Amino acid sequence: MRPPATRLPAARRRQQLLEVALQVFGERGFHPTSMNDVAEAAGVTKPVLYQHFRSKRDLYREVLGDVGDQLLAAITEATSTAGSPQQQVELGFLAYFRWVAANEAAFRVLFGGGTRRDEEFAGMVVLVEAAIAEAIAALIDVPGLDEGARRRLAHGLVGLAEGASRTWMADADREEPEVLARLIADFAWNGLRGIRG
Repeated sequence: MRPPATRLPAARRRQQLLEVALQVFGERGFHPTSMNDVAEAAGVTKPVLYQHFRSKRDLYREVLGDVGDQLLAAITEATSTAGSPQQQVELGFLAYFRWVAANEAAFRVLFGGGTRRDEEFAGMVVLVEAAIAEAIAALIDVPGLDEGARRRLAHGLVGLAEGASRTWMADADREEPEVLARLIADFAWNGLRGIRG
C-alpha cells in the first residue's frame, strides 16, 4: 500500500501531476498510459488526479502545451541575448539541443509518433512548431526576402533541429549538445548567408 500523499496547495499539486505525467507519457506514450499509472507514479489516488484533470486527454493536452511553452521560452530567451545574427543562430540551436538533452521525455511527448498519430495532438504540435518558427522568422534578416519566405525558412530550421534531435537521441555514443549545436548552427548559418533575397 502506498503512503498517503503529502498535502500540497492546489497549484503546486497540479504542477507536480503535470511533471509526473510528462515522465510517464514520455516513457510509455499516450495510449498505453492510464490515469492509474500517472496517479500511482505521483503517489496520489485517481480521484485526486481527476480533481485536477477531467480526463487523460485533458492531462495530455496540458502536458503538450506546457512542454511547447518551455521549448519556445528557452529559444526566445537564448536568442534575445545575441549580439549578431550569427550568434542568434548559434544560441538558438544551442538552447534547443540543451533543452532536448535535459528534457528527453518532453521531446518524446512533443515529437513522438504517438502524438503525431492523434489528429488533435498533432494539431497542437503544429501550433508549437509555428510559434517557434514565427519567433525564428523575426530574426532572419536577409535583404529583399519577404515575410512568407522568412517564415518558410524558419520552418525549415525548426525541422532541421527536430530531425537532428531524433537521430542524436537514438545514438548511444552521442556527442554533447554543444557539439551538435555548433555543427548544425554552422550548417544553418552558411546556408542562410548564401540566400539571395
